[in-house]
Amino acid sequence: MDRFAIRGGVPLCGEVAASGSKNSSLALIAASLLTDQPFELSNVPRVRDVDTFVRILETLGLAAQWKTGDRLALAGGMPASHEAPYDLVRTMRASFMVLGPLVARCGRARVSLPGGCAIGARPVDQHLRGLEALGAKVRLSGGYVEAQAERLRGTRFEFDMRTVNGTQNVLMAACLAEGTTLLENAAVEPEVGELIDVLTGMGARISGRDTDRLEIQGVPELSSVDHRVAGDRIEAGTLLIGAAITGGDATVTGVRPADLDAVLSKLRETGLEVTATDDSIRVRRSGPVTGTHVATAPFPGFPTDMQAQMMALLCTAQGGSMLSETIFENRFMHVSELRRLGADITVDGRTAFIQGVSELTGAPVMATDLRASASLVLAGLAARGETHINRVYHIDRGYERLEEKLQALGGRIRREKV
Repeated sequence: MDRFAIRGGVPLCGEVAASGSKNSSLALIAASLLTDQPFELSNVPRVRDVDTFVRILETLGLAAQWKTGDRLALAGGMPASHEAPYDLVRTMRASFMVLGPLVARCGRARVSLPGGCAIGARPVDQHLRGLEALGAKVRLSGGYVEAQAERLRGTRFEFDMRTVNGTQNVLMAACLAEGTTLLENAAVEPEVGELIDVLTGMGARISGRDTDRLEIQGVPELSSVDHRVAGDRIEAGTLLIGAAITGGDATVTGVRPADLDAVLSKLRETGLEVTATDDSIRVRRSGPVTGTHVATAPFPGFPTDMQAQMMALLCTAQGGSMLSETIFENRFMHVSELRRLGADITVDGRTAFIQGVSELTGAPVMATDLRASASLVLAGLAARGETHINRVYHIDRGYERLEEKLQALGGRIRREKV
């Protein structure tokens, strides 16, 4: 098992490129199930979640091959199997997105109930209700979802809550349904928009991009696509907070600033200097950071995937801050570990009250989930002395060579075998 050893106190400075979006890549790989033709993606991050999804495709009988660098070639074709097994799906919630495409292509699917980070209940009822509205018969059996339909049919369906994976799952199924489907209260995150772009490039007929009302005219088949995955907005935000928490000056390239508007707005509120071009963002700290109030919300609000990283920064701010988590009910597991580094945090339900401290101090800590891991790395980079972060396989799920990117910015971080 690996761990990170970090010696803090060095400002992160320089320029680094964001990897391709992990969350977008997973949805786009699922979309390859909708076509018989070859399907290629570039700028795909080599992270554990992507490798897991590729393995799921292979268990379904579909070939996938890494080409030069970050290019992933998916062979396309009719799946030979319609079952996504527990031992793979349990490790990553997004793998549940094979359900809609499998039902649309094969007429049936058997997919394990999903796992992933233990950050609270993330029910799949919206996925299942959407497929039922399209005409699928769905039942739960032995920890698996079994769905069947001779041919999905267009419908009107309103999501009870905004769900990114749920929107993507039902959207993909609707592309091959007979007739017109109207999805209301759909998620509008950039990853949904990118999936719509790719599906449209494959021949899908979708209107309403960037709105919560999607209209899909079903088509009998979809074709191939060659697509470059957009930069990972969460990785970019994490690296930028690295510059902020260490008193540095860093630029992240290959990312759309508009996808991080809510995060950049909060960084400016703390007193940081934030500038952006069409595809890069620079954060510079020239003075103290001040406390602020943050509440997570669906896009275009402050992303829940940046909550832990923002908390790490606020631990070093002057004055008090308040951070409310409105998406997941159990996403403060990093609080106890940040306290080990000297943070002053009190939690009341879904709200954390943070009193900034003058200094964090290195200590051994344990990663509990993907984004919590990132918050501990950031705090370790700012702390006096050495911090050891155990169970960094969580970080490897969603960050590509994070330690190398931080080293390129001057961070004193190394990976060790333990």
